[in-house]
Amino acid sequence: MGRFHRHDDGTEHSHEHDHEHGDHSGYDTGSQRVDVLESIFAENDVRADFNRAAFETNGVRALNLMSSPGSGKTTVLAATLDELRDDISVGVIEGDIATDLDAAKLAGRGAQVSLLNTSNGFGGECHLDAPMVNRALTGLDLTALDLVIVENVGNLVCPAEFDVGEHAKVMVYSITEGEDKPLKYPVMFRSVDVVLLNKIDLEPHLDADVTTYVDHVHRVNPHALVLPVSARTGEGMVAWYAWLREFARPTPTP
Repeated sequence: MGRFHRHDDGTEHSHEHDHEHGDHSGYDTGSQRVDVLESIFAENDVRADFNRAAFETNGVRALNLMSSPGSGKTTVLAATLDELRDDISVGVIEGDIATDLDAAKLAGRGAQVSLLNTSNGFGGECHLDAPMVNRALTGLDLTALDLVIVENVGNLVCPAEFDVGEHAKVMVYSITEGEDKPLKYPVMFRSVDVVLLNKIDLEPHLDADVTTYVDHVHRVNPHALVLPVSARTGEGMVAWYAWLREFARPTPTP
């Protein structure tokens, strides 16, 4: 079945959602397409609520971790799993267009990992949606987990548009990407609760100023928690671990 979603520029983006997603060659506009778009999001939201209910029934908190390619998201996640392995049981849904390279980097770090490739042999989907995540949940034992982290496909547009059943959205934003990205991709930055500004160890070697990056995030999303970090050196990661431990704490039963 052909499906569409809308980007900031007003184009409507074609996807094939019959088990696997198709290429992105189809663009169209018009009221009929808008009706289809609304139906797609409604269907996705129903499945997202289903995923969220599964998490909550098992006392699990869920994060949607997003970024552009090359931001260091998997490195952040690997360091996070190493830190949490002794006190928080973590499951990871590892979303990627193709290969198990990132899943292999996360293996042996004390977490359950469920790999989710979006490639159908003709390309691959640019984001994860709720039905995909629902299928990937079969690879996790939720009864044994405290936290599920969905590592989304690297993309600064599409992942922000789809609720997958998470309780919070986090993104990794590297200073190597340029200070203008919050202004150019506002939908992504507006959607998140936490921004990990990664690779700050490179600031002395770049024409970059961390303060400007943080300011640009807050111009788009004044409420976002921005944490400057370096997953490579560990700088600033303590604050991230503290936030995550608080987030993963079980919600008291009324």
